[in-house]
Amino acid sequence: MDVETDRRLEALEIKASFADDLLEELNRTVARQQLQIQHLVQQLRALQEQLPAAGAAPRSLRDELPPHY
Repeated sequence: MDVETDRRLEALEIKASFADDLLEELNRTVARQQLQIQHLVQQLRALQEQLPAAGAAPRSLRDELPPHY
């Protein structure tokens, strides 16, 4: 192989290495975000369970007293 081919091959290997590193980082990010989404879904379900039954009359914020009263 000539010098130019070696240089180009080395550049491609470097790019492939950076792409592999980036892919691993992206995979970790997606996995972390999936865990966060699952946690948020659990929290949302817990909040929905705390809500009154669907047949109950909705509360109006006008019926609530401000905290300074």
